[in-house]
Amino acid sequence: MVEKYLSISGETVTEKVIEKSRFITVSRHVDGEEEAKAFIAEISKKHAEATHNCYAYVCDKLGNNLRFSDDGEPQGTAGMPMLEVLRANGLCETAVVVTRYFGGIKLGAGGLVRAYSGCVAENIAAAQKVIYEKCAESVYAVDYPEVDAALRFFGKEDCNLLNTEYADKVAFTVAVRREREEQFNCAITNFLNGRVTIEKKREYFFPFEV
Repeated sequence: MVEKYLSISGETVTEKVIEKSRFITVSRHVDGEEEAKAFIAEISKKHAEATHNCYAYVCDKLGNNLRFSDDGEPQGTAGMPMLEVLRANGLCETAVVVTRYFGGIKLGAGGLVRAYSGCVAENIAAAQKVIYEKCAESVYAVDYPEVDAALRFFGKEDCNLLNTEYADKVAFTVAVRREREEQFNCAITNFLNGRVTIEKKREYFFPFEV
């Protein structure tokens, strides 16, 4: 059972010109193969007049569900080199499309491999990396006199304050790394001298910035 994996956050777009051909690279976090296919279809439709829309993706948490396409470029010169960049960076749940508008100068097989892999490498270097880790989400309820102290605690701890609800008590919804859950709960209980109730809600993967 995977406990953590590396991915990217959101979408990153980069562009460069190589021997008069325009290369536009778009990478995006994708949650599964359907999202990956929809992303590729979206970019291909946007650049329907382009010469090629080559792609590669690793769309699961284990790094096993992967696909690539040369989209008309000579076999092995685009999709596979793009995929190898994703794998070399250890990325999961990541898709990338490189759109090429041909500029009239042929690059040759070696030049194409360098162009496509280089475009993806530059794009991934610019993308925001995140570590998805198994997290525990709980609700921490306190009386109003403890609100400021609770906020100070959350501010100094490695956690994510997701929501705050004000009613008879103030309920903070917080996500913490599962491996730190017990330690975190003990720490806040001690910090607030026991004046907190904790209700665990669920566990899931949460993206933390690298």
